[in-house]
Amino acid sequence: MNDQTGTTDQLRRQRILDGAAKVLLTYGFQRTTMDDIAKAADMSRPALYLIFRNKTDIYQALAQSYFDAAVANARDALAGSGPLEERLNAMLETSIFAMMDEFTRAPHGHEILDMKKQLAGEIMTEWKETMTGLVAEAIERTAATKGIDLKARGHTATILANLFWDAIEGMKARLETVDEQRAASRSVVRVVASAVESD
Repeated sequence: MNDQTGTTDQLRRQRILDGAAKVLLTYGFQRTTMDDIAKAADMSRPALYLIFRNKTDIYQALAQSYFDAAVANARDALAGSGPLEERLNAMLETSIFAMMDEFTRAPHGHEILDMKKQLAGEIMTEWKETMTGLVAEAIERTAATKGIDLKARGHTATILANLFWDAIEGMKARLETVDEQRAASRSVVRVVASAVESD
C-alpha cells in the first residue's frame, strides 16, 4: 500500500466515524442502521462494509478515537509546570467533561455512553490504565520538583492516582449532571493535590 492509498483509507475511515457519531447520537445504537451510517458518510453500504463489519466495530472504533483524543488532551494538560491542582482540573475538563458535554446534549448521548462497558470494555480498561499512569507521572514529577517524599507521607504516586480515578468514576454513578460532577471533581483534585503539594 502506497502513502496516497493509506491516506485515502484514513480519510474514508474518519468520514465514516464522523458520520456514525452524528447518527448514533441522534437516533441511538439500536435504531441506527449501517445504511444510515453509509448515508451520513456519503458512501455506499458495500463500501462501508469494506472497512467495518458491523455497528459494533464502528462503535469500538469511535470509542478508541474518543479515548485517544482524551489521552492526548490529558498529556498536554498535565505536561505544564503550573500547580498540580490546576493541571488536574485542566486535564479533567479537556479529556473528560468536554466529551461528556457533547454526549449529554445529544438526544441519545446517554445511551451511547452507557453502552461503552458492554461494547468497548477492553478499550475502556486500557484507557483507564493509561490515564492513571499519566496522573501518577504528574504526581511523581510534582513531588520530585518540590522535594517531597511521598512515602514518608504514607502515599505513592500510583495509589494517589488510583484513588483519584476511583473517586472520579464513583461520582459519575452518584451525581446526575455534568455540572455537579465538575464541582465535585474539584474537591477530589484539591484533596489529591494537597497530599502532594501541601507543606
